[in-house]
Amino acid sequence: MTVIWNPTLDDNAARWQALAHKLGSERFAPLAPELDREQRYPWETISALVEHKFTGLFLPTQWGGQGANLVATVAVVEALGTHCASTAAIMCAYQLGAFPLLLAGTDEQKSFYLREMAEGRATSFALSERIAGSDAAAIEATAVREGGGWRLRGEKYWIGNGGASRYYVVFAKTDPTAGGRGISAFMVDKEQPGAVIDELSDKMGIRGTQTSNLKLDLVVPDSAQVGELNRALRLALQTLNVGRIMVAAQSLGVALAGYREAAVRAVSRRTFGQPIGDNQAIGFRLADMATEISAARMMLYQAAQAYDRQEDVSNLGAMAKLFASEVSHRVVDNTVQIWGGLGYCKPTVAERLYRDQRILEIYEGSSEIQRLVLSRAVRKEAEELAI
Repeated sequence: MTVIWNPTLDDNAARWQALAHKLGSERFAPLAPELDREQRYPWETISALVEHKFTGLFLPTQWGGQGANLVATVAVVEALGTHCASTAAIMCAYQLGAFPLLLAGTDEQKSFYLREMAEGRATSFALSERIAGSDAAAIEATAVREGGGWRLRGEKYWIGNGGASRYYVVFAKTDPTAGGRGISAFMVDKEQPGAVIDELSDKMGIRGTQTSNLKLDLVVPDSAQVGELNRALRLALQTLNVGRIMVAAQSLGVALAGYREAAVRAVSRRTFGQPIGDNQAIGFRLADMATEISAARMMLYQAAQAYDRQEDVSNLGAMAKLFASEVSHRVVDNTVQIWGGLGYCKPTVAERLYRDQRILEIYEGSSEIQRLVLSRAVRKEAEELAI
């Protein structure tokens, strides 16, 4: 797609991206309609991701990973998303579970859990609850001292890869009186007694992924604690800063897939003796799609590069996630419109993309939360300028 702006990737990132496209076109895209229809978790896809080292792509080599930077990782997620949005979402869930350990785990925790992840036994990020999504400080799960460890009680919800993952980074209140300053994180193995997954979400889109709850009434040892006591909300937000860039990459994959479907339809479908793309009403839609995708892509790769330079990406990541997810919304909406009645019906790719896209404006922080983050940053900057 030469009309769409393409990032300049180094050899390593380009190699990973090319492999993702090859696997996507040969193995993941043909499976996508079945996964959507049956809402089935694709263990055969996981086997392929493990075989080709994608599950350890972003993990340091010393912990069994491939040591790829964030630019290479988002290039892979974006590429996978052009073929199967569910596969891209699974890759995002792997990353989200790994980053608390990468940021704050002990060497022993990294050595065990990250190696497990590289071999396909994933860790999931368990922060949200039924009443606490955007307001993470309002979680009600608790961790209370018991014997030589911590008794965790509560229920987590909206867990990406939930039920399919073996391990969970669970956030719980260790000081219920301190609000967001009283939250800690702990590693939980779903196989241990007292960990129960008994609900899988019946989702509109990305139906090849698995989203679950996790009920907890169990004791974990002190060695299960991740990071500082009572400081895990900050760890969660640092993780989400990276997660938002990953969702921006997923959004670009969906948008590129929608653009491809719309552009091909516009030249192959004829009405009144000419391709529908020759009508300005359609041609101008495609021009806007190409422009917005290019702009979102530039923002995505700038955010990934900034992270790789160890810069603060809290604002740029929020912008990338906000803009890319909303661009993907507009693109797939136009894709359905260009496909017309067929685009509204199963089993067209346009119809599936329309459903797959919608979650991108909700998870890892809704569009409203991104705007809240950015509006606070604008206010802080303006106050400093006014002094």
